[in-house]
Parts: sequence; structure tokens; C-alpha cells
Amino acid sequence: MSKVFHITSGDIVGGHLTKAGLPGEVFVWHDILYDGPRQPGWPSDNTLSARALFLEEFTAGGLDRDHILNTLHTQYQKLAEAASHGHIVLWFDACLFCQSMLAHILTCLSFKGVRKIELLCVAAFPGIEPFHGLGQLQPEQLGSLYNNRCPVTDEQFKFAALVDKAFATQDTVLLSELLETTEPPLPWVPAAVTRWLQEQPDVTTGLGRLERLALAAIHAGCETPGKIFESVAAADMPPQFWGDTTLWVKLNGLADRVPPLLRIEGPTDRLPQWESQFSLKEFKIKALPNKANSADAKSHAAD
Repeated sequence: MSKVFHITSGDIVGGHLTKAGLPGEVFVWHDILYDGPRQPGWPSDNTLSARALFLEEFTAGGLDRDHILNTLHTQYQKLAEAASHGHIVLWFDACLFCQSMLAHILTCLSFKGVRKIELLCVAAFPGIEPFHGLGQLQPEQLGSLYNNRCPVTDEQFKFAALVDKAFATQDTVLLSELLETTEPPLPWVPAAVTRWLQEQPDVTTGLGRLERLALAAIHAGCETPGKIFESVAAADMPPQFWGDTTLWVKLNGLADRVPPLLRIEGPTDRLPQWESQFSLKEFKIKALPNKANSADAKSHAAD
């Protein structure tokens, strides 16, 4: 019997896939492939070192650079060995986080000559509204999707390489061209690209959509990280590509602006961007006067 190798994103999804009773090994990919320095396709050692530094800074030192670098090397070694598996299944959803990762993994596997791959991309599930992603599904629900997998086509590999290049270089012209693709081989990419473009700084205020939604929540009376998270999650469009760490990075960035748009009160003047000795319940966030930006945040929150 051929060995099955499942690749997905998110530890929760990986844990549920393991419990789903499916044959084979489950491997979870860790990286934020729509952001930070990298090159298209298979990475060089310099690229991996740059990404390790980026991710260390993204977590404000919560994850050590050496630990991250070791994890990244292990991940690509797993892909290099993927040809030894007779059966590779990719599990992703339609959000920006997953689509950028899917394009990169397909490109890297193709680079290593591995093209016998099956894909499950889940954009909806009966009874779950709004559907943000695979992390909402229980093991038995994930297992029920297994027979829906489809072989990855040559057209999908070719398109994935273009998408990976666009996200790696953060080329807004190329990303915009992807939006115009008629019947894209990976049909969930245009929506993911749209969300990436919305996250780019506004030419007037310098704010991205997530920052605008966070400011709108604070101006509406949300003062704790938990309440802000709930408000932003409810206001943002599904599928949600970001998690709490990403939102805390955005809030800290708003506090670091000159002039600052908010003040963080608590054990420290910044929210922890990874595991911390401090509970998020100990923090409060206060909006600071800035009429132009607060008005813009409110007016754009529903964009």
C-alpha cells in the first residue's frame, strides 16, 4: 500500500486530520507566505535566514530565530522527500493565508519533480456560516471530505508558479493581473488577491483594511483585545486569513505610529505578539485624538 502524506496549514486542522482516521502522515506547514522577504519557488539559504528574522520580529521575539530556521529547513526537507510517498494530498481553504501557501507548496513540489498530487480546497461546508476555514471543522467533518479530492492539473501547477511569484515579489501589477484571469485554474486565488490588495496602506492615511477595522472597533467602544478581536472578526469578510497574532501586530503598529493612533495600557505598553506571562485581559486599548484617521477608519470599515 502506498504511503499517504497529507499537507495542511494550522495546528488545529492538523490535529483534527490526525484524529479523522485517514491513512498516512499529517504534516502542518508553518509560514506567512503572503508577507515578508522571500523569493519565488524553492528558497535559498539566504531567503530562509531572512524569513527566520522576519518571523522572529513578527512575534516580537516570541519565537527564536534559530528555532524558526530549523523549522523552515525541516519543512523543505519534507517536501524534498515527498517523492517517496506514493500519495500526496493537500488540504487548504480559500483564504489569503492558505492560497498563498498552496501556490508556494505546489511550486516547490513541481520544482522537485513531484506532480502526482491531489488537492482538497474547501470554501464552504454545510451548516457552517460564515465559513472561514478548515479550522472550524471537526475530525469527522474533515474525513467526510476526503473523497472530494482531485488531481492537480498541469494548468494548476503553471498558475500556482505565477501566483507564488506575485506574492513573493509583492508585485501589485502582477497581482492585479491575476484578478483579470478568466476561469483561473485555482479559482479561489482572485478573492485572496483582492484581500491582499485591501490590506495595503491607503495612499492618504497609510492604513490597511485590518487596521481600519480595528480602529473602528475601538472608536465604537471596544477596549480589550478580546472585544476588538470579536468586532473585527465580525466585520471582516470571510474567509478570515488572519489570527490573533496578526491583529496584535497591527494594534502595536498603530500605537507606534507618529503620531500614535492608540494607547495600550497594561503590564507593558505593547500587546504580546506570542505566548507571554501576561494575560491579554490585563490590557486595555484607548483611541487617541486624530480626527482625520478616525473618520477614515469609520468610513472605510465597511469597504
